[in-house]
Amino acid sequence: MGRMKQRPFNFSAGPAILPPEVFERTAEAVRSLDVPGDDSLESRLSILEISHRSKTYDAIHQEAKALCHEVIGIPAEHEVLFLQGGASLQFAMVPMNLRQADRPAAYIDTGAWSKKAAKESKALGPTEVVASAADTGYDRIPAMPAARSYAGASYLHVTSNNTIFGTEWSELPDAGDTPLVVDLSSDIGARPMVLERVALGYAGAQKNLGPSGVTLVFIRKDLLAREPVGHVPTMLRYSTHAENDSLYNTPNTFGIMVLRNVLAWVKAQGGATAMGERNQRKADALYALLDESSLYRPHAQPGSRSTMNVTWTLQGDDAEAQTKRFLSEATRAGLSGLKGHRSVGGCRASIYNAFPEEGVKVLCEFMREFERKA
Repeated sequence: MGRMKQRPFNFSAGPAILPPEVFERTAEAVRSLDVPGDDSLESRLSILEISHRSKTYDAIHQEAKALCHEVIGIPAEHEVLFLQGGASLQFAMVPMNLRQADRPAAYIDTGAWSKKAAKESKALGPTEVVASAADTGYDRIPAMPAARSYAGASYLHVTSNNTIFGTEWSELPDAGDTPLVVDLSSDIGARPMVLERVALGYAGAQKNLGPSGVTLVFIRKDLLAREPVGHVPTMLRYSTHAENDSLYNTPNTFGIMVLRNVLAWVKAQGGATAMGERNQRKADALYALLDESSLYRPHAQPGSRSTMNVTWTLQGDDAEAQTKRFLSEATRAGLSGLKGHRSVGGCRASIYNAFPEEGVKVLCEFMREFERKA
């Protein structure tokens, strides 16, 4: 075999970087689970081929759920579900399951993903956008609207972090008596959060929790008894999955195992508190560079800046050409996935939990040298 090439720093927004230790543990399980204390035949098989009904897989499944409570901080009053379809399916499942008769759904618009969620809700019933950052190009999180604007709503929906524009709620809002629904896809587990405020949270795994194909949902148990308005197919009811421990259909057993491995890694690193401190250091280093630069301009305003997705554009008369050259030279330097989303342009560095501080240091050195030569 030839010499393995040096691994690039992966700034992709998702599917995103995973810890090396998770790759190693997962690779072993693909060959053979070899579970300590489990002498069953299934434990000598690959995770890719064992039954989701086996005791061997059930142990993985239950550990993954327990780690969601312990590491992420999901309250005991919430049921943990492992679903499929990504956050995009949740855009529909949330209003299907939580909408109440004669009560609109309320949304706060912070960019592309919250707009898509609200659009899906509008197709299913009355929906009100009670705050938006559209008028400033989504460069900030809008002020929390007065409670009277969403009082009596079936729920209030927010997106905690916007991967495209690089904005993030510094703290999850308090919606009072109105059930708060949060799309946590890109910053779940990135820092301690007051999840007691959340009635229902959901997250595609492919940013901070594992590979694509698994969606984590946690829902307050009292909401599971809420009877949906109109007909909701069995497969699209949260109660169906809660009653069957997320095994109503064959789940993504491989993805759930990787999610477990990622959360075990986070726990070993010191949990969400340690992740938050490390993520803040990474983000602070990048924003400090951007703020002092005359070539780079950060998109997000102070106070709303994401610790997960740092976005910026290059300035000058030849900004488009400069950006192309920047991305080309970055790729040659082993810095992968820095191209900004097509709707914004420019550049984006996604620095999720697993992204190493060393990679941010290398990026900052590259950016300073590029500006010096520009």
